[in-house]
Amino acid sequence: MRCVIARFPFDLTKSGVLESMKGVKPEPITGESVIIGRRTYPVKQVGQVVTRQDRRDFTVGEVVRAMTQLGFTCRGAAGPAAPAPGLSPLQRASAMLGPRVGV
Repeated sequence: MRCVIARFPFDLTKSGVLESMKGVKPEPITGESVIIGRRTYPVKQVGQVVTRQDRRDFTVGEVVRAMTQLGFTCRGAAGPAAPAPGLSPLQRASAMLGPRVGV
């Protein structure tokens, strides 16, 4: 699949990414991550290994988009927030705004 990362086109395949990441030790995860095989890697580490570019040259979003299109599972930094059970949309919005403050 043709993916554009840091304004450069790459022909990436799922098997090619798996092969590139084989034997690469995952770094500690501090932000977004990609699950490749049975390991979870930081997105920037995957981008660097697969494209052979400096991590400053591409964004997390570019790599996440490419990995998602190839069928890998990507996870956000904090994960999706679960909505409070049993609340209406109005109640959820009010809860996000915080308690009422007197003037």
